[in-house]
Amino acid sequence: MPRTDSARTGAASPTRLRWWTELPLLLLVYACYSTGRLLVRGDESTAVDHGLAILRFEKSLWLNAEHPLNRLFTREPWIGVPADFWYASLHYLVTPAILIWLFRSRAVHYRAARAWLMTSTFIGLIGFTLLPTCPPRLLDAGHGFVDTMAQYSSYGWWGGQASAPRGLGGMTNQYAAMPSLHVGWALWCGVMLWRYGGTRTTKVLGVAYPLITTIVVMGTANHYFLDAAAGAAVMGLGLLLAPLVIRNADRARAWITARVAPVAPVATRSHGAEAPIVSGECQTSPRERIPRQRESVFGPGPGPGAEPSTASADAGDGAAAAAR
Repeated sequence: MPRTDSARTGAASPTRLRWWTELPLLLLVYACYSTGRLLVRGDESTAVDHGLAILRFEKSLWLNAEHPLNRLFTREPWIGVPADFWYASLHYLVTPAILIWLFRSRAVHYRAARAWLMTSTFIGLIGFTLLPTCPPRLLDAGHGFVDTMAQYSSYGWWGGQASAPRGLGGMTNQYAAMPSLHVGWALWCGVMLWRYGGTRTTKVLGVAYPLITTIVVMGTANHYFLDAAAGAAVMGLGLLLAPLVIRNADRARAWITARVAPVAPVATRSHGAEAPIVSGECQTSPRERIPRQRESVFGPGPGPGAEPSTASADAGDGAAAAAR
């Protein structure tokens, strides 16, 4: 019997990203970052102990590059002032600029890059919570550090307390030195420029930006070298966890869509409409109303002892067949 192939195949189109959904999401992550730094205020004595422990450990391994860099930045304003601007401003400008560039020009890679950045940021918040650390600039002056942000505050928009705008330094968690997300975000920006920039200039910038940021955070006495190393480690862990975050987000979206999306109404059949004779993918042949009930036009008439024949093949579909 003839069959018709009614199966249809089609691939689901990927979810399209829209700026009006991306922007609130990014703002939410940054709000969590800022709020976490504000609310999670570690005990000052504990934070100072952690900072001194890091400093002693670095000295034991001859990794103490903070002191010579800080003396250079303090002695030379032409280095110290730009470094303070770099520390206080670029992470607010470069990181969003890279995200926008990826969204507009490298949309295929944007979602994975965004998930990597967000995952690493939340890991950093956990570090601020579990390990409050006093930065070098807040240690006692006897340890040999100078707060360049305070020294050159008259040159910039920040105040003497922190890299926050004037008058808002007291609203920040100044003991959030470990890990250094300044270095972590700069490393993320560098990887994006190196991988997707496509020119020699962008590759050079991709290497220079995280390296200079690492020097700046130490020279301004805002972070230890191990803070910078921890920032890079956080980004590495975030890179490993980002695929898992994306998969879970897709599952959550599918679960929500399955419960929120309206169910397509089932087509109802009118009372006067004729029900299909067969179902599925079968078709009837000419003069065949039900499979295996075909009547011959030139069938033999009833003979002696023969059973009464069924209704003529010319009868309408509504004619009743004789009982057998």
